[in-house]
Amino acid sequence: MDTRHLEAFRAVIETGSMSAAATLLAKSQPAISNLITRLEDELGVSLFERKKGRLQVTPEATLFYEEARRTLGVLERTRQVARDLKGLRSGTLSLASQPGLATYALPPIIARLLTRWPDGTVRFITRSSPTVRDLGRIEAFDIGFAEHPIESPASVIETIEVPCVCMVPADHPLAAEPVITPAHLDDAPFISLYADHFLHEAIERAFAEQSARLRMAVHVEFFGTACALVMEGVGVTIVDVVTSLHFQKVGLVARPFAPRLSYRYAMFQPAPRPLSRIAREFVESFREHNAALIREHSPYRD
Repeated sequence: MDTRHLEAFRAVIETGSMSAAATLLAKSQPAISNLITRLEDELGVSLFERKKGRLQVTPEATLFYEEARRTLGVLERTRQVARDLKGLRSGTLSLASQPGLATYALPPIIARLLTRWPDGTVRFITRSSPTVRDLGRIEAFDIGFAEHPIESPASVIETIEVPCVCMVPADHPLAAEPVITPAHLDDAPFISLYADHFLHEAIERAFAEQSARLRMAVHVEFFGTACALVMEGVGVTIVDVVTSLHFQKVGLVARPFAPRLSYRYAMFQPAPRPLSRIAREFVESFREHNAALIREHSPYRD
């Protein structure tokens, strides 16, 4: 057994499939499968099973993952210290985030970070907020982004609040309105996050306060899906302003919504311990970039 077997095993656990692990590690899928098979042979247990075409983690794999993660973490930190001692700008950073941030907010920050860490490596896990929180409990990453609640022993670095806007097609009658209200959307087909999401609940309250009917067309899990449906003419939606920037480039129009609504999430550590140098730089870069992005593109100026 060597680090290649442990890295392949960790990647399969964290990505959920052999093919995704192969992509993450820049290897072929047969190579990953072979590494897992050799690891199972050495351990004498099955780590994964296929049920109805899906890869299932065995109880033995769950137990072994904790030790493999710790072993690789120690090795990666040891390598990082050695590189720091040599004065090299290198390091490893593991991130986990929900798809919206992973797609629309974090890539330019990671790109900027890697210009300062030319020998650095970033491992990126993209999952829903509940899954990111679950992965945090087993310390599967260095820094995560997820909606609250973030529970102990995880440590919140910062809570981010992003203003929301109403997204409509360019040819929609409301595209010319300076501000959109629930009264404008009375009985209009609406696309929103799931009914128990805090933003959807805030939208429901806003409509109720103005005696407007919120006519739900589609409930979705992610803002990107909502905007894609708006592009197809299914209805209108309310999303955070960062997500809106991408879809404004491809034809949608963003308008301020009154009352003002916000989307909140946390940047957090799975456990309260000192961050590595590359992680500290990432945190500062994220803060600067995100604040500038909101300051520049928020339609609310007061």
